[in-house]
Amino acid sequence: MNREAGVIGLGAWQLGSDWGHIDDAQAEATLHAALDAGVTFIDTADMYGDGRSEQLIGKVLGARRDEGITVATKMGRRIPPHPDNFTLENFRKWTDRSRSYLGVDVLDLVQLHTPPEAVFHSDAVFDALDALVAEGGVAAYGASVETCDQALAAVARPGVAAIQIIVNALRLKPLEKALPAARQAGVGVIVRLPLASGLLSGKYDASTEFDPSDHRAYNRHGEAFDIGETFSGVDFEAGLEAVRRFAPLLPASATMAQFALRWLLDQPEVTVVIPGARNPEQAAANAAAADLEPLSAHAHAVVREVYDELIRPQIHDRW
Repeated sequence: MNREAGVIGLGAWQLGSDWGHIDDAQAEATLHAALDAGVTFIDTADMYGDGRSEQLIGKVLGARRDEGITVATKMGRRIPPHPDNFTLENFRKWTDRSRSYLGVDVLDLVQLHTPPEAVFHSDAVFDALDALVAEGGVAAYGASVETCDQALAAVARPGVAAIQIIVNALRLKPLEKALPAARQAGVGVIVRLPLASGLLSGKYDASTEFDPSDHRAYNRHGEAFDIGETFSGVDFEAGLEAVRRFAPLLPASATMAQFALRWLLDQPEVTVVIPGARNPEQAAANAAAADLEPLSAHAHAVVREVYDELIRPQIHDRW
């Protein structure tokens, strides 16, 4: 990515939909709290609340336009994600809408939103993205991916500025090939679901229930979209056991969420981590993870051991 971004950003899916109700005042307060805490990178998508997330961000940006904030959005999932829909004409329509909602003349970064596999192998799609940048309404483009193979295909494209991929202490596969390839290619790495949909927050137990409008209730088995986007595809009980084993590793005064975020910041290929937040307190606490010292070699070794024992057999070959 051409512009500087803070190591801890903010993911704004929660502020649009699918994580239980958040009213406008709470959403705006959360955005302001993140920016007040030093966040300079916000990630959203045109489908989050069908534009609600972008509109809320646009309102806050309007009051903080000169603070050097980078906003990345995504496109391609508001209509059926068939490869034939990924055309320059549609890209223009989608980005025009996002610019309007965000209140900007130029979008900092537009990402293909977990498109079909065939899109990553289509020269026509990437030619259209190059044309979109040449027209001036988009500064750079990238791709949000579901699998490591998709990440490798994306970073091989010379115009791709960034990939967005799930990486966390319960999803280690990208560390093997995908992230090193991105670094070698000079492609930024945006890490989404860094807390595995909250599993790595340390706040849940076997009795935890989620609001029916929350994807952690309605997509537990992939009923609505790829199961890897909910709890990183990890069995809930296995994730809870992993967190119990991580607990002794926490630095003094750090939360489990901050430990998980610090673990990601220790990965040299990571450009920015985008935890979501439902309220100002969460946003500020997430940003504070950047102030922790790097974790010990022992802590990193334990994360790997727990993954190999509990998580690898479940998910390693899937994404």
